[in-house]
Amino acid sequence: MSVYVLTPLAKADIFDIWSHIADDNEDAADRVERAIYDACAFVAEAPMRGHSRPDLTNRSLRFWTLTRYPNYTVVYRPETTPLEIVAVIHGKRNIRRILKHRP
Repeated sequence: MSVYVLTPLAKADIFDIWSHIADDNEDAADRVERAIYDACAFVAEAPMRGHSRPDLTNRSLRFWTLTRYPNYTVVYRPETTPLEIVAVIHGKRNIRRILKHRP
């Protein structure tokens, strides 16, 4: 069983993503939300699956882009137990700036 926790800001990210998509299509929003939670569980099983992004942050964060919805990336701390998801971000957003303001 893969164990992870979402920070309050990561929960807000998922809600914002769902809300934005649901404005047009709630079923699509539900599918994207499920894919996000599946991705979180997937990286929790083996936290080194993701990759580092020294171009975005010098912190020990790792990134996993959703396979089915490649516009979305899960950002997490691989060294934490349970695995801590710190953000779920759309690729067109300023990821560097968002992470700069996240603990």
